[in-house]
Amino acid sequence: MKHVRHSTPSLFLSLVHVCLVQANYAPYFFDNGARSTNGNMALLSLSEDTPVGTHVYTLNGTDPEGDPVSYGLAYEAGSRRYFSVDKNLGNVTLIEELDREKEDEIEVIVSISDGLSTVSEKVRILVTDANDESPEFINTPYIVQVPENAPSGSSIFKIEAVDKDTGSGGSITYFLQNIHANKFTIDRHSGVLRIKTGVTLDYEKSRTHFVIVVAKDGGGKLRGDNKVFSATTTVTVNVEDVQDTPPMFIGTPYYGYVYEDTLAGSEVLTVVALDGDRGKPNSIHYCIVNGDEGSFEIGNTTGAISVIKSPNQLKKEVYELKVQASEVSQEGDISVYAFATVTIRVVDLNNHPPTFYGENGPQNRFELTMYEHPPEGEILRGLKITVNDSDQGTNAKFNLRLVGPGGIFRVVPQTVLNEAQVTIIVENSAAIDYEKFKVLTFKLLAIEVNTPEKFSSTADVVIRLLDTNDNVPKFSSDYYIARIPENSPGGSNVVAVTATDPDSGLWGDIKYSIYGTGADLFLIHPSTGIIYTQPWAILDAEVNSKYNFYVKAEDTDGKYSLAEVFITVLDVNDHSPEFNENIQEKTMIIGSPVKIEAIDQDAEEPNNIVDYSIMQADPANVFDIDQSTGEIKLKSYIRSLDIIHNITKNKDCIWSVVVQAKDRGSPSFSTTAVLKIDITEETLHKGPMAAFLMQTKDNPMKALGVLAGVMGIMVLITIMISTAMFWRNKRSNKIMPVRRIIKKRQIPQSRTIRMEWLKFKRPSNAAEKFVVEDDAKSLH
Repeated sequence: MKHVRHSTPSLFLSLVHVCLVQANYAPYFFDNGARSTNGNMALLSLSEDTPVGTHVYTLNGTDPEGDPVSYGLAYEAGSRRYFSVDKNLGNVTLIEELDREKEDEIEVIVSISDGLSTVSEKVRILVTDANDESPEFINTPYIVQVPENAPSGSSIFKIEAVDKDTGSGGSITYFLQNIHANKFTIDRHSGVLRIKTGVTLDYEKSRTHFVIVVAKDGGGKLRGDNKVFSATTTVTVNVEDVQDTPPMFIGTPYYGYVYEDTLAGSEVLTVVALDGDRGKPNSIHYCIVNGDEGSFEIGNTTGAISVIKSPNQLKKEVYELKVQASEVSQEGDISVYAFATVTIRVVDLNNHPPTFYGENGPQNRFELTMYEHPPEGEILRGLKITVNDSDQGTNAKFNLRLVGPGGIFRVVPQTVLNEAQVTIIVENSAAIDYEKFKVLTFKLLAIEVNTPEKFSSTADVVIRLLDTNDNVPKFSSDYYIARIPENSPGGSNVVAVTATDPDSGLWGDIKYSIYGTGADLFLIHPSTGIIYTQPWAILDAEVNSKYNFYVKAEDTDGKYSLAEVFITVLDVNDHSPEFNENIQEKTMIIGSPVKIEAIDQDAEEPNNIVDYSIMQADPANVFDIDQSTGEIKLKSYIRSLDIIHNITKNKDCIWSVVVQAKDRGSPSFSTTAVLKIDITEETLHKGPMAAFLMQTKDNPMKALGVLAGVMGIMVLITIMISTAMFWRNKRSNKIMPVRRIIKKRQIPQSRTIRMEWLKFKRPSNAAEKFVVEDDAKSLH
């Protein structure tokens, strides 16, 4: 019974398992569309510049029974493995670098499994282009043989480059390096290399030319940045020598136009070739070598090219005809020849000029009000201008430019095809100045580029400027110099300063002020700039004759400038000369003058220059005075007191003389004084003491002062000697015999007598008395 019980459940479970297996449903991917980042990767697009290691997609699916699922990626045999997947999360990672130019589609087998069932799908992943390729020149190296008589402007070679990228990154334009230094030019679109117009080749001057051609793509995105790639190649142009002069086309390059209303059989243009041998020119035979495609013919003798089909039967827009001009000799033989390329363009009629439009339709006047000095590079957004040419092709290509004051604004774009929004940009902010121009007026000119008619149109652009406070007040001078008499009353005007501010309104109002250490005595009118003295100011040239300070001109916004003011106080003759105090008495030794002196306190000449004169003397004919120095001396005939005694009965020889000191100012001031002159003869005593006593006879206080000084010096010397001897005796701790000292210092009697007046009485003490007594005993 136990066995049966155990076996019955096992059998039951086996039957259930079988049933479950049979009922299992396969898992499936979610289909979230082409732009989804999760699902089954169907229609996934990846840029070729996607970095390796980038998480590019998430596989996402489910199992109907809710069992966990896993994901896988597989590739066909021989295919590169570009992706890896996290089998549990479904995250797909790029593991190989993509290259659209090598493989623009990748087939991947994606799978989802619930452990029992696996579902696989083949998906196609598109690789989109990135601008990762540079242009490549084909059929290199380029070696061109050009005859030295090749016409100016003729085509000599066509350069071709390819760029594997698509879109703008795959478009190529051509240009030459050092275009101004070489003899060639290139068509930027077709790559046709031509000899420059007006330039000829000369085998004798240069046999080989190396032309560097640059091919540049139109740019595009690469790893988030806009990239432009270019390539260069060198074209070797070998100039071929020509032994005789071939025919030469005149007026190349040749361009002709077939318009939509041109009739079949009409002449398009005429090519002209001349024999280079002008002395005996041969006739020229013309023929079209190739490029006409049965649509054009040329007159063999005239060179006239005609269209032989109606314009609506022409299948191309541009035809390049290769025309041969051959010399025909008099014998009828064709000898040398030359070629020219004739470009014929099929165009519609150019019957629409460029037209300017505003917001409400055609408009030929645009106005804008703006503040002066906008930032450079700013766009004039208030101008809504559109320009349009309704023609097609080259007839709708025109240039834009501003006509007016140069260098202030620039217009963008400068070349337009069909239609464009016109943008005017500030180029020179400093020139947009309200103080120079209240209104700026320009002509906006649109003129066709490549049409014979050169249709054009204009529109007026009027810009009204608003003022800003962009100027600083400026003085008429960096400094002002003024002069004012010292006797000017308070409140007198000194000088007027002037500053200007070209700004308008309140910004142009100026307020004046002064400051500085020299400005205390002055004021300035805040509006007129007149500087005047303080009402209480008293100017004195003798105290201070120079003042300088700063004047400030300031506008309402606080912008200011400074100037320096220099004021000179002019001296006025307001002081009289004044004699010295010791002028009352003078002693005159016959033969020597006496001098008087007066000082004038005025600051400047001639106000402070003093002239001296004798106003009165009794008798009058005794003294002379030097007008400039004030020296008074006796008349030359008075040489002794005896002569003076003969002149006057005054036995004491004292004269009273009235002298005058007068300045040279206008009006002049003078001062008089009475001078007593004691006349004496020269003393008979000789020596310095006698001379000194004579010199100080008129000034006894001076003699007393000298004597007091001498006595003071003598007292000082006595004190110094006594002090020195005291300290010497104090330092000695025993009584020294002076017998030997007395012997050494014996002084002759004559010297003692001569110098006795210099001896000083020394203070005595017990020690000195003892030494003297000992000395006396020893002598005895």
